Amino acid sequence: MAGVSRSSTDIRGGHIGLVVMIIALVVIAGFSGPRWTLIVAACVAAWFILALSVIRIRGRRGGEALRRAYVATFGWGDYVTP
Repeated sequence: MAGVSRSSTDIRGGHIGLVVMIIALVVIAGFSGPRWTLIVAACVAAWFILALSVIRIRGRRGGEALRRAYVATFGWGDYVTP
């Protein structure tokens, strides 16, 4: 990639995944109410905490660990964009 590092591409996909997740939570709240919205949000939060824990165990610290957990949780956003 010319001029774009891989980490900025990962973060961009993470941002897209986060936006899609927020939209999905709003749609779930509109159709199902707060119960299922909280269940889905708790599952996403649990995945983020699990990813952060694994990354911390492997030796990453600080902002790098948070970035990697964020990409592990929401990085799939790269796959929903053309």
